[in-house]
Amino acid sequence: MTDDELIWRVAGGSGDGIASTSQNFAKALMRSGLNVFTHRHYPSRIRGGHTYTEVRASSEPVRSRGDGYNFLLALGDSFARNPRDGAYYGNEEAKPLAENLDDLREGGVIVYDSGLLDEESVADLDERAEANDWHVFPVDLRTMAREHGREVMRNTAGVACTCAITGIEPETIKSMMRDAMPEKILDANLTVFDEAYEHVQSAFDVDATAVRVPEGDHEEEQVLLSGSDAIAYGAIDEGCRFIAGYPMTPWTEVFTIMSNCLPQLGGVSEQVEDEIAAAALAIGASHMGVKSMSGSSGGGFALMSEPLGLAEMSETPVVLIEAMRAGPSTGMPTKPEQADLEHVLYTSQGDSNRVVFAPGTVAEAYDHARRAFQVAYEYQIPAILLYDQKLGGELVNVPASHFDREPNTDPGSVLTEDQIADAPHDASGKFERFRHDVEDGVSPRSVPGQKGGRHLVTGNEHNAPGHISEDPDNRVAQVDRRSEKLRAIRADLDGDTLNDAYGPEDAEHGVLTFGSQQGTVEEAVDRLNDAGHSVKALTVGELMPYPVEEVRAFLRGVDEALVVEMNASAQFRGLTQKELGTGDDQLASLLKYNGNPFEPAEVVEGFETNIDGDGEVPGNETRFVPAAGD
Repeated sequence: MTDDELIWRVAGGSGDGIASTSQNFAKALMRSGLNVFTHRHYPSRIRGGHTYTEVRASSEPVRSRGDGYNFLLALGDSFARNPRDGAYYGNEEAKPLAENLDDLREGGVIVYDSGLLDEESVADLDERAEANDWHVFPVDLRTMAREHGREVMRNTAGVACTCAITGIEPETIKSMMRDAMPEKILDANLTVFDEAYEHVQSAFDVDATAVRVPEGDHEEEQVLLSGSDAIAYGAIDEGCRFIAGYPMTPWTEVFTIMSNCLPQLGGVSEQVEDEIAAAALAIGASHMGVKSMSGSSGGGFALMSEPLGLAEMSETPVVLIEAMRAGPSTGMPTKPEQADLEHVLYTSQGDSNRVVFAPGTVAEAYDHARRAFQVAYEYQIPAILLYDQKLGGELVNVPASHFDREPNTDPGSVLTEDQIADAPHDASGKFERFRHDVEDGVSPRSVPGQKGGRHLVTGNEHNAPGHISEDPDNRVAQVDRRSEKLRAIRADLDGDTLNDAYGPEDAEHGVLTFGSQQGTVEEAVDRLNDAGHSVKALTVGELMPYPVEEVRAFLRGVDEALVVEMNASAQFRGLTQKELGTGDDQLASLLKYNGNPFEPAEVVEGFETNIDGDGEVPGNETRFVPAAGD
């Protein structure tokens, strides 16, 4: 066991305060100078169940969840509906201990609440602990909490045990508690903390363990954010002042953040009856001149297909969010997957025109959100942000300076009344909103209320002033003009790419991915290069229009490439082959779709399987699909 990182997993039941405890713990470690990354796992059932969160902390930058973990705080599930072994879902009370041992590293630490759990919760705990050199600390957290207040305070006691064992300075946590807790519960929690800390120090030999918190120091101020936070703040900074939506995991987090913030900024948030109404309201608000957004997860986004087509045909700019989760249908609502790619690219009717961005990191989620609004409102086109539960829920420290930029309220390609007066109008006086002869396919628009800007808007094909038209020449001209936007957008993006190249430019092998797997892939690339391989990576964040030339140049420089994605049908590999018109013999796939995101070691193993040519990936978590002809 090394002390270069602490990977702390706190496990309990839904309702036991796991999320808030882990978030405050991560924030405290960040404030102490460490880099942090969290990974959250929670059940899809409304009735709750076993949940855990990992906090990975290191003096070095961390971009991914780790390979397993080295410290388990097992609180037990105090809300377990059925604590019997014979129950359908098993002994739920004991699951936070019993179901978390397979990933615990050799030499790791276990602290469990002996007030709720006992050694019989895991029949072979002693044998496994001896075989893996685990250090086990049974502590009656429940009794400590009850003596001084409420049972939920056993979380505080568990964090105190963690500090005593790993060498975290108590004041690091206490300072966070003073900032986060209301005064009426603060003193009791501080008392519980001190009692648990002193108990572990006196009752156990904490020096026998090798798990220690590393030391670190930040050169500049850091903030702790999730991808959902970053998307919402990027939208707000880019001038979004209207959102409509209907709750659906995991998109709900963005919707909630926006709903809390917009009223304070003079904006509007509307929760409506379904996703069709949500997208339609956002389109209506945008038509009136307000920067607007809506969104959902897979099933809800499917309902947005019709209004998405309306936005495309009427050339009404709007930003839509699609937060992927495991499907189809309800699937696994709280588990990450990247299987909605084709759905987002191709839903709607006819020859559709849209832009699709997929941020790979929390910092990029902010950048992509701002770029989505810029492109949507400059080119009068729907822009879609595609992400997943992993990126939306993980917390990462980001330099505060990353967000130190001017807000942008520019409405895009909207004419002033003076410009409208000089623009073409038809014989009836209507503004020619949808002219054929324009640059980059963008016919400047007016908004309701502008003098001289009156025109018609319809979901039917239409002529320049907006009247329904089925004239063949007009149809071809309008389709060609709308399609021209994607070529112009591609040229703009080529000048300021959202794709991320990583590793030595002259590497012999490549790894290709998109979205939330970026950090995991980059950590794997570092390990592979340290092991003597020659590897580089490219994370594609621009999915439509696809960066054909950039990806082609990346693949031209490598012998072969492994495509890493979280789905069963290799959708991103298929998109790449479709757009490039080649790649069958060069691209292999590493797929994972069991509800858990990749760990760096899995990418390393997949890469070595690809170059070794044996076709067998160790373990049963991932699936390897070789290139054609291998």
